Amino acid sequence: MTRHTQGTPPSEPSGGGRAYEARELYDELTDDLLYDPAIGRATMMGYPCVRLAGRFVASYDDKAACLVVKLRRERVAELVEQGTGDSFAPAGKVFREWVSIPTVERELWRSLLAEAVDFARESLRT
Repeated sequence: MTRHTQGTPPSEPSGGGRAYEARELYDELTDDLLYDPAIGRATMMGYPCVRLAGRFVASYDDKAACLVVKLRRERVAELVEQGTGDSFAPAGKVFREWVSIPTVERELWRSLLAEAVDFARESLRT
């Protein structure tokens, strides 16, 4: 089993290992979601992503080696305020329901992916 860095800040030098570990963790955790036939892989703005019944759930920003998840606006604001996440603003446009998570931490990513799946399921009901 691959060892993943817990809580590695994005600025920590690792000889390219951090980006590899981040992508490995993203793939592993999103593979765990694929038991649900409504969840599948796709792309979003050229990045790998996961969708639930066509709704975006999460993505991986390979340039920044970050998990990117779609959550309620209030939750995104909370994560940014806490310093856990950063605003997701590709090309300078802030996506208010998306947050970028720069810390590679298995339990944090697993928890946020679960929240993102729940948020996508709720949007299907409305």
